[in-house]
Amino acid sequence: MHLIRRLDAWPADRPADDPAGTVATIGNFDGVHVGHRVMLKAVRQRADALGLPATVVSFEPLPHEFFAGADAPGRLQGLRERLASLEACHMDRLLLLPFDTALAAQEAEAFVRETLVGALGARHVVIGDDFRFGRGRAGDLALLERMGPALGFTVTACPTVERDGERASSSRIRIHLEAGELDAAARLLGRPYRIGGRVVHGEKVGRTLGFPTANVALGRHRPPLRGVFAVQATDLERGETWPGVANLGERPTVGGRRLLLEVHALDRAPELYGHHLAVDFLHRIRAEQRFDSLDALKAQIADDANAAREWLAAAT
Repeated sequence: MHLIRRLDAWPADRPADDPAGTVATIGNFDGVHVGHRVMLKAVRQRADALGLPATVVSFEPLPHEFFAGADAPGRLQGLRERLASLEACHMDRLLLLPFDTALAAQEAEAFVRETLVGALGARHVVIGDDFRFGRGRAGDLALLERMGPALGFTVTACPTVERDGERASSSRIRIHLEAGELDAAARLLGRPYRIGGRVVHGEKVGRTLGFPTANVALGRHRPPLRGVFAVQATDLERGETWPGVANLGERPTVGGRRLLLEVHALDRAPELYGHHLAVDFLHRIRAEQRFDSLDALKAQIADDANAAREWLAAAT
């Protein structure tokens, strides 16, 4: 997938064998859930029919993060995971626009003329039937349908996708994760909730307690869930998958202040430093809590590991 970060350099840096024009879609695509994937499938199918590349237009930061700042709800995926999910849906290009004051103030009509048509050469646009864009969220399906004939593109609207009577949306998934409802979140995602990151050196507290952990770097990613979980982890460098127990929180017992994802491999001790780890959250064991002593914490971690082991064995 070709990542485009500078709109003014496109299409000047387009590969020589890349056709002019595109089939495009616009959205935040946080989580790339079942509704997103229906829309991306429609993009791929139309792009194949027209012999054009399939292009996603998205934003970094996400618009709600720009407007809400520190009060914004946690995103479902870090940027690397969002890119990997879009590439897995067979998209050819991602135009990742920096969402800033200028973009927030741009009129929807100008965005269509300058970005979709002027820069990308959109011949067809696929959009969610409730998606809004442009200043004051004035851009919508109706606007695209009005502008399309004069600017040379057609439009497909993708209706809302539901699972068991519930609308698939990033906000609904976030609510389920905050409540520890992993099965409900997985139903809307179409897969278990996953967090990925590079394994980095930590303070070795888990090792001193007899439970060494892989510390997964989260960067600026602030996932919308906390607690202790039964997980399945995949070492993306080796392609190895193994069961584990994970803590996602700030470690109040040892005076932690920084959000960490710590993963303990059950019944094995893989060497993971520097590797990229993908962690699938399968079952919530308990909320994070503060213990009065390291001995009490160690006993609880042993209980958590046993609980994860038992749940994973029963689930297979």
